[in-house]
Amino acid sequence: MSSPEETQVAAAPPKELPRWRRILVDTTPLKLGPYRRLFTGQSVSFIGYQVTAVAVPVQMYAITGSSFWVGMLGLAALIPLILFGLWGGAVADAVDRRTLLLISSVVLWVATCALVVQALAGVDSAWLLLALTAVQSAGFAVSGPTRSAIIPRLVPREQVPAANTLNFTASNFGTVVGPLLAGVVLARWSYAVAYGVDAVLFTMALYAAFRLPHLEPTGERVSPGLRAVGQGLAFIVLKPVLLMSFAVDIIAMVFAMPRALFPQVADDWFGGGAAVGWLFAATAIGSVLAGLSSGWIGRVRRQGVALTLAVMGWGVAVAAAGLARNLWLAVVLLAVAGASDLVSAVYRQTILQVYAPDEMRGRMQGVFTVVVAGGPRLGDLRAGATESWLGPTVAWVGGGLLCVVLVAVLAVSVPKFWRYDGTTTGSTP
Repeated sequence: MSSPEETQVAAAPPKELPRWRRILVDTTPLKLGPYRRLFTGQSVSFIGYQVTAVAVPVQMYAITGSSFWVGMLGLAALIPLILFGLWGGAVADAVDRRTLLLISSVVLWVATCALVVQALAGVDSAWLLLALTAVQSAGFAVSGPTRSAIIPRLVPREQVPAANTLNFTASNFGTVVGPLLAGVVLARWSYAVAYGVDAVLFTMALYAAFRLPHLEPTGERVSPGLRAVGQGLAFIVLKPVLLMSFAVDIIAMVFAMPRALFPQVADDWFGGGAAVGWLFAATAIGSVLAGLSSGWIGRVRRQGVALTLAVMGWGVAVAAAGLARNLWLAVVLLAVAGASDLVSAVYRQTILQVYAPDEMRGRMQGVFTVVVAGGPRLGDLRAGATESWLGPTVAWVGGGLLCVVLVAVLAVSVPKFWRYDGTTTGSTP
């Protein structure tokens, strides 16, 4: 195995790119073997993960007939996500990240296999689905920040935006293919087959983690306890740019994520059938298209402005989609939202990875995972609860509009974030 220092590859001299290469996604990081394997394993396994992400809420709605119970899946995932995300990030700064990624990935795989078993047994228990969702969330909360903290050790600093764009594009490709595949599987076969697809594809992630070099901490060793978690949170609080990058994402996901409404509106507005798969896939379709034409992203310096505008674009497009009563119009508008989300995700991740030193990256990615994965789950809970009081249209459209207003006000009130450019480091608060 290579040493940690050997896994950080020296940068090649910059070359003048043809015009078309400046527009298309930058694939340079894929030339590096360790990153390429990690990317491939994550990309393949994420398709299966998204099949399960559709099958679980659809099964829950079939059992209960309630969007509120679908929203409760978000709460079941959120609690372990917060606890294990923060703790897992601290552990990732204290131990070999390869080993930690392997262990947490096995937990995810076992939870998926348990979903297969419950479906085959015909248990039809809402509480069991909540419990297995919580276990899956715990595994993801540790594996996610660990994997993200590994990336700056595998690629040169100037390739971090490109690597993040590739990761988000591949994840969103999985979010397109996975829900569409789930729609076909659920229509023709069963929940057990859907969960089985996830279990089989996830073996690629296990293989990729196993093939990584050992990645021992390079900075000061930390004890993965409450003190280390507190140090990570304090680091964020003292850096307005980091704090704002998290805040705008929380607003976007909590107020403008309509996902929990998809099973209901697919039936009520769009006639059921494959509509639910298209709704779940729509934002990811836009993200993939944006990612494939993302060569410009790494050249933008005013990343604070770009992030703000992207999040506001997400809110506007989501609100417009909530007014559509034609499935394909809704899909197009959600795709526009997804394109905005891809841009904002790349800048959030890049700001975080460049701003934080390596000995802090695990904890920073732990918080990032809690926010990025926990925000949509809070959004699910918010959407489900609001729908039960005010109906799906108000829950969907009102959230998108509120997101736009809150992000605009917050961004202009923090000048350091608004003026942030890509050359700033964490040494500047």
